[in-house]
Amino acid sequence: MNFLLLLAISILIIVFLSVLDLGLGIRSMMALSKVSPIRDEAAPMVSVVVPACNEEAKIESAIRTLLQQDYRNLEVIAVDDRSRDATGPILERLRQQHPDKLQVFHLENLPPGWLGKSHALKFGAEHARGEYLLFTDGDVHMAESTISRAMGHICREKLDHICLLFRNSSPGILLNSLMLDAGTGLLQCFRPWRAKLSSSWNYMGIGAFNLLRRSAYESVGGFETIKMHPVDDIMLGKVIKRHGFRQECLLGYDSVSVPWYETVGQMVEGLLKNVLAVIHYRFFLVPPLLVILFLLNIFPLWGMVLFDGPVRIIFGLVMMIKVTAYYGGTRLLGISPWCALGTLISPYLIFYIYVKATWRNARDNGIYWRGTHYSLAELRSNEKLLF
Repeated sequence: MNFLLLLAISILIIVFLSVLDLGLGIRSMMALSKVSPIRDEAAPMVSVVVPACNEEAKIESAIRTLLQQDYRNLEVIAVDDRSRDATGPILERLRQQHPDKLQVFHLENLPPGWLGKSHALKFGAEHARGEYLLFTDGDVHMAESTISRAMGHICREKLDHICLLFRNSSPGILLNSLMLDAGTGLLQCFRPWRAKLSSSWNYMGIGAFNLLRRSAYESVGGFETIKMHPVDDIMLGKVIKRHGFRQECLLGYDSVSVPWYETVGQMVEGLLKNVLAVIHYRFFLVPPLLVILFLLNIFPLWGMVLFDGPVRIIFGLVMMIKVTAYYGGTRLLGISPWCALGTLISPYLIFYIYVKATWRNARDNGIYWRGTHYSLAELRSNEKLLF
């Protein structure tokens, strides 16, 4: 058996097993829309913390979906994090309309050693009164029963933390193809359906919806533990799981929607600052990651076109499996089925993002985020606390 045929067979096995694991994993996850909402008048108070920086176009509609929740024992804490647009005035107008439910704080300065969002989340948590804390973003829309269903599940199952996979509401075939591809890769990497297993190392956290018991949050040190990590949502889930608390990730596609990015350019620029954060900006891991990305997501199509015989057939099977899996993803997410074919292009964009992020992060010795430079030494400063 020649090397090329052996490589093709290996790729087929890896792709088949990973797609099978993904499919079975998603099917095993509970959908929040199937959970009965909690209706107890004495249900624990939930404090929703919403950081917002220059979100004037989205913040009002997002806050209104929180104010319209049917969970009664609820407070919303909006933290205006150094916004230079109309975010602050919009929040103040909403506060005047809903003084019994909405608190608004305005931050003007960022303390040394903190990323802005983590600091805003920490600040909001410090001013919260709830037994449970829900961390979300300033562009998230929630169905009316989202929090009552989530609280029903977390209380009945005696969990410490739950997060929700959300529906992306951004427009565009190519943009949604890129999100579908990147999101699928994240799910295959983190395997969130296993986060609920105490025997598993898998964990998950999602910025659109991280609901946790306040006592668990304080026990792990809150955002102090991850104050310099750009991927604060996932790392919060990691810290919670590593400390032995019970967590679960649910399907929230019918309950939570987010316009993750508006354009492909915005997504590329957004990922440049944090795509290497999961590997803690350890550049030596980038080459093997690129090799894996190339072999599994780019090479099979070229192998099907350039080679013949058994190798072409095997690579054809690989592509059939991948496109079928992505088509299933479009059905689950409610996006155009053409996005499944768009994933033939998206791997090149992801490859480009990794290469450019590595070059830019090395050139800048860190990242620039909202006008502030954070050095690699700062970004790696709390790495040891995450293991």
